[in-house]
Amino acid sequence: MSSAPLSTQEPAPEQLSEPARIFNTFTAPSKTFTDLQRNSNWSVPFLLIAIVSLIFIYTIDRQVGFEQISKNEIAKSASRSEQLDKLPPDQKAKQMRVATTFTRVFSYVSPVFVLVAFLVTAAVLMGTFNLGMGASIPFMRAMAIVVYRSLPSILAALLGIVSLVAAGMSGSLDKEAFNINNAVATNPAYFMDSTSNKFLYGMASALDVFIIWNIVLMGIGFACNSKVKRGTAIGAVAGWYLVWKVGTAAIALAFS
Repeated sequence: MSSAPLSTQEPAPEQLSEPARIFNTFTAPSKTFTDLQRNSNWSVPFLLIAIVSLIFIYTIDRQVGFEQISKNEIAKSASRSEQLDKLPPDQKAKQMRVATTFTRVFSYVSPVFVLVAFLVTAAVLMGTFNLGMGASIPFMRAMAIVVYRSLPSILAALLGIVSLVAAGMSGSLDKEAFNINNAVATNPAYFMDSTSNKFLYGMASALDVFIIWNIVLMGIGFACNSKVKRGTAIGAVAGWYLVWKVGTAAIALAFS
């Protein structure tokens, strides 16, 4: 008598729908990032991020106003504030209109700049893992990893929307203290004076709950698509972020 050989093939991994990939990014990220090997489309999560970001910007526009935001940004620089105060009233008003228009337009087109930042990040990390760690990750998959790991930023934006609306309704919103670049209390820098020590402020802003979450997710994503260990992948991503953060904090200090 002969018996049929037992199959040693592993079952094919479950193919995830787009909603399932988005949901699993928060609950089981390895499933989402592994599924990117099958389909590296990143348009849906990016569209979701862009829409929520624009709603957040609209909320800022309604609750705080871009004229006030422009004044707050100018007040961060002693030299800019001093130069503006020296202008005649008509020229000062003109400068404020220009600054307000620029800030408003820049804010509403920010998803375009976010997309460019995603592209650059994907290229840098693809090079890091492929050339430095022997991975073979295509650019589109690297881009998908970068976009999906950014989904927690939606929660940050929603938190900002709720806090702004609640503060506006209760009358407790301090518009003059609002910082559009750090609008949610998820890092130590939120509670610091941004004009006192800009380098320390910049480094403190790096200790953000959602940024750390993004770094961990991105490390998991690249580990799931290569033979690089998860801890090593997270360390590589964190290293690049630290380099970028130190550089931007140093530039802010130099121009303060």
